[in-house]
Amino acid sequence: MQAAIHPKYDEINVKCACGNEFVTRSTLKQELLKIDLCSQCHPFFTGTQKIVDSTGRVERFNQKYGAIDLSKLAKKRR
Repeated sequence: MQAAIHPKYDEINVKCACGNEFVTRSTLKQELLKIDLCSQCHPFFTGTQKIVDSTGRVERFNQKYGAIDLSKLAKKRR
């Protein structure tokens, strides 16, 4: 690595709005980074994520393609 061209990569504290705190490394010049979501409170990681389907798109897709056996399609292409 060339000297004096790379930013400093130091440890910083991260504090989430849910109260979770952890230490990571970053090129930010701050000691504390405040965030709104982390892996402890994000719906995707906690398993509380819900699919909002107001027009029935998911149901129509499952009706149309849900019953198709993909292994049969793969055999036909060979």
